[in-house]
Amino acid sequence: MANPSFWDDPEQAQKIVTSLSAVKSMVEPAQEVTNSVQDLQELLILAEDEGDEDVLQSVAEDAEKLQKRCDRIEVAAMLSGPDDMRNCFFSIHAGAGGTESCDWASMLLRMYTRYFEQNDFKFEELDTTPGEEAGVRSITLKVAGPFAFGKLVCEAGVHRLVRISPFDSQSRRHTSFAAVDVMPEYEDDIDIDLKDDDLRIDFYRASGAGGQHVNKTSSAVRITHLPTGIVVQCQNDRSQHKNKAEAFKMLKSRLYMLEQQKRDDELAKLYGNKGEIAWGNQIRSYVMQPYQMVKDHRTDEQTGNVDAVLDGDIEKFIESYLKYKSNKKNKKRA
Repeated sequence: MANPSFWDDPEQAQKIVTSLSAVKSMVEPAQEVTNSVQDLQELLILAEDEGDEDVLQSVAEDAEKLQKRCDRIEVAAMLSGPDDMRNCFFSIHAGAGGTESCDWASMLLRMYTRYFEQNDFKFEELDTTPGEEAGVRSITLKVAGPFAFGKLVCEAGVHRLVRISPFDSQSRRHTSFAAVDVMPEYEDDIDIDLKDDDLRIDFYRASGAGGQHVNKTSSAVRITHLPTGIVVQCQNDRSQHKNKAEAFKMLKSRLYMLEQQKRDDELAKLYGNKGEIAWGNQIRSYVMQPYQMVKDHRTDEQTGNVDAVLDGDIEKFIESYLKYKSNKKNKKRA
């Protein structure tokens, strides 16, 4: 980065800056804890020599705080997969339940965007299909930040909501489902052979809000990969060329993930085995009536503070799943 020509290629330079930021987010906390432990050891020796109970109590409290910081570093160290440091494409799809599920998908969208903001993740909307009456039928975001894929892939799967429906005139309890899909963003560092004969590219007018221009020109792009049936689309930019480039990037990522799934059973479980977006396949339940609880069915992590979770407080669930995954991996090795 000290090279005078570093910024001659801004795109490549930005990738290096992003990688540096990710590495610093791992190394610097560990260095800070190491220094704090040494300082605390010295303070403990002095306090014991002088028999100062107040200082000893302070050392004990600081040691407890250090333990929590060490726990966070331990969790971060579990993000060691080859794609964990990458940015990602993050999608939410409404499932069984009609308007209820579309509204639930929009609630999940709010929960995750709050989480992104709290963790300094940058995100942009690539494509959205609004619900018929309320909420969203599906939405795809591009999320950028240190270990974006490594963390958010923990959320991939079916999410279930139980509540008194605001759309039911008789105020009955309803169950709704939505699925979260996550895949890493690959640049030009993967070799995917896309044949023209295997692709169908459609251009259409973008839907929804976006000003006069976005709805008057066919700037939105949909690409269908005929051999696999994979469909990707992008409509966030006014430029058809940029939308097409982003859609190709998503398609390459999906195809690469598909190949990875064939070779790697574990990755297939992380990404592909969501099953039908309905009862029996959920990874997490959010119950608002008759009691309040959010429970992850993979790790048994749970909390009664549903409002906090829906406001973006999901780190505990991500950390518990990372630990669960790490323990599972260690057992396989044993």
